[in-house]
Amino acid sequence: MTRVLRPEAVLLVGIQATGKSTFVRERLYDTHVRINLDMVRTRNRERLLLEACLEGAQSFVVDNTNVSREQRARYIEAARASDFRIVGFYFQSAIDAALERNARRPEGDRVPEAGVRGTHARLELPSMDEGFDELHYVAQQRGGFRVEAWGDEV
Repeated sequence: MTRVLRPEAVLLVGIQATGKSTFVRERLYDTHVRINLDMVRTRNRERLLLEACLEGAQSFVVDNTNVSREQRARYIEAARASDFRIVGFYFQSAIDAALERNARRPEGDRVPEAGVRGTHARLELPSMDEGFDELHYVAQQRGGFRVEAWGDEV
């Protein structure tokens, strides 16, 4: 008997300039539809793309900051109702390192420092009790990413 894998809903969690979009390009580009508010520009378009993925049983990755439980809940609840496997990746969100990386971005891609600091102030660590099937900790390192299993203390 052939085993059918459940489609996957991946949520990235972390402040700006922590490597989330690069991680998607390197690890999920060929297998998951990327849902990103910066790209689609409106919540309505984001909702339509999410609904298409859910209806089509297409794995997707939400490449937004997703810094609060409330923000993550809208994706988790919808994915759970459609029998998706839910995977989270929390990106190390040290403010000084993120601001340094942000400053090195091309001018049009930079986020105002106040925006990065504001997002950092609202950051709530994810938890398995939100409905994740898997949760991982991601840190940037020279030449790529280090991905570790989630622990209660990161």
